[in-house]
Amino acid sequence: MAEDLKAVARRIFEEILPNGDVAGLRAVAHPEIVNHGTPPDAPPGLDGNIQGMRWLNGGFSERRFEIHQVIAEGDTVVVHCTFHGRHTGQFRGLAPTNRPVAFRHVHILRFQDGKVVEHWAVRDDLGLGRQLGAFPGPPGRAVPGGA
Repeated sequence: MAEDLKAVARRIFEEILPNGDVAGLRAVAHPEIVNHGTPPDAPPGLDGNIQGMRWLNGGFSERRFEIHQVIAEGDTVVVHCTFHGRHTGQFRGLAPTNRPVAFRHVHILRFQDGKVVEHWAVRDDLGLGRQLGAFPGPPGRAVPGGA
């Protein structure tokens, strides 16, 4: 069972999110999924997750998640990964910079009946903001893969 859930989690980050696959997300997430990391103005449930995926994909091209580790215990899977992309679209009010970015994430996914019902995320948003020049000082650098 844990290996099956780990495979679903990998599919989410390696295929579904980078490709903006709405049907794929609908297949693996419960319609009333609780996402503890969505912006306050995002709709609840799966619609908010779809909006988040589109928002990320609208801001970045060449998207991929480099997975460093996937851990499963019971109905919960933890994914440690780095998002890589190029800032080629509007993102959080920032005009495209065409800069490559890479920033760390840790995602916790709780499953029920094979679908994600709850999600938490810890992202290095500060590191991303520095890479995009959103903060004073020199732009940050992309986190090298595997670092």
